[in-house]
Amino acid sequence: MASIKRVQVTFDCAEPERVARFWCEVLGYVVPPPPEGFAAWDDYDRSLPPERQGAAFACIDSSGVGPRLFFQRVPEGKVVKNRVHLDVRVGTGLVGKERLAALEAECTRLVALGAVRVQLLPADEENESCIVMQDIEGNEFCLD
Repeated sequence: MASIKRVQVTFDCAEPERVARFWCEVLGYVVPPPPEGFAAWDDYDRSLPPERQGAAFACIDSSGVGPRLFFQRVPEGKVVKNRVHLDVRVGTGLVGKERLAALEAECTRLVALGAVRVQLLPADEENESCIVMQDIEGNEFCLD
């Protein structure tokens, strides 16, 4: 049985390029080059039928390690909690006050980008602290 080689995470959203560029800033991702024959993504987008213009955007990890993120426009807004979410791993290997300081520093950076802090989940007997947040369209993610 062949193993899966790559994973793409897809977000439903209202403004694909805006949300993709937010996640580029969060993760240090980049926008991939436009398709062959196009100097810029705007040129490619204008070549599409009007109903498909602005309908999708993507970002990638330039190192090739992380999954591609794909953002697709959908007509409906978000109404319930995500069934899947990203954990942004900024506190790996840290515990206690050192971990909280790293989480808080990243939270401050992301709030400046438009993210919303939802709540701090303090450490307990089983888990270290994490901060639940929302991206610029309300999709939940955790600083872990």
